[in-house]
Amino acid sequence: MTFALTDILLLITKLIGVAICAYLIGSIPTGYIIVKALKGIDIREIGSGSTGATNVKRVLGTKWFFTVMILDALKGAIPVLLAVSFLNFVHFRGLSPVIAALFVIIGHCKPIFLNFKGGKSVATGIGTIIALCWPVGLIMAAVWAIITYTSKYVSLGSIIAISMAPILMSVFNQNLYYICFAALCAIVVVLLHKDNIKRLIAGEENKVRK
Repeated sequence: MTFALTDILLLITKLIGVAICAYLIGSIPTGYIIVKALKGIDIREIGSGSTGATNVKRVLGTKWFFTVMILDALKGAIPVLLAVSFLNFVHFRGLSPVIAALFVIIGHCKPIFLNFKGGKSVATGIGTIIALCWPVGLIMAAVWAIITYTSKYVSLGSIIAISMAPILMSVFNQNLYYICFAALCAIVVVLLHKDNIKRLIAGEENKVRK
C-alpha cells in the first residue's frame, strides 16, 4: 500500500497528537495530589522525593500505596487502549499505542505539572504493557508481587519484573514495536532505580514495612 503526501502528513499529525495527549495524561501526579489533599505536604520533600506509590506509603500507609499503584497503572493503560481503539493504522499497527505508551511514561517520570520531577514509572510501565499485551503485563505484576513479598524489597521486585518485559513480549510473539518498547521501558526503569541498585548491593535498601 502506498501513501500520498497528505496521508503521511495526516499520520504524523495524529501520532504527534497521540504523543501530546499521552504525555499530559502521564503528567497527572496521582501520588502528589493524594498526599497533598490528605496531608497538605509535598511528597517530593519526603523520603526518595518520588511521587510514586512506594514513597506515598511512607506518608499514608499500605492502603494508599495500592491505591496510587492502581491509579498509576490505569494512567499508563488508558492512553494505550485509546490509541489501540481509535488509531490502529493498517501498515502502522502497533506504532500509535507504543507512542502512547512511551509518552505516558515520559509524562510520569517528567511531569510538566510538577517541574518535571515525578515517579519511577514501575506501575505506569506495567499498566502500559497490560494494555499492549495483557498476559505479559499480568505475569510481570505477579512476578513483582512474589519477589516483593518474599524479599521485602519493592525496588528488587520492580527491577526484575520490568526487566522481563522484552523477553515475555518475544515469548508471546508480539510485534517488533512492542518488543522494542518493552526493552526501552525496562532500560528507563532500571536507570531510574540506579540508586536503589547501589543500596541493594550495599545491603542498605529499605524493606517493606506493614
